[in-house]
Amino acid sequence: MNKLQAAPHRERLIKELRDDPKLAREYLAAAIEDEDPRALLAALRTVAESLGMAQVAETAGIPRESLYRALSPKGNPRLTTLLAVVRAAGLKIALAERKRKAA
Repeated sequence: MNKLQAAPHRERLIKELRDDPKLAREYLAAAIEDEDPRALLAALRTVAESLGMAQVAETAGIPRESLYRALSPKGNPRLTTLLAVVRAAGLKIALAERKRKAA
């Protein structure tokens, strides 16, 4: 009997992000919408892993070890690091007016 082997969620997500750049953009956009900055940090790390951390570090001009530290769960990346990682992923940050809740 053939059993389907379930890939761990994170590994599957990394593969999907690697295969679909549009999904990576949507994934980061959803993380930005979250009120918790840790969601964006985790999403950035996942996208960087999907692209290859060494490649992202090289493209961003950041030492690989520094990139791992900055994107770790306890990381606190500088704005320049955040922008460099986003650019290395082939993306840019754009601002839009936030919808206000009705009073």
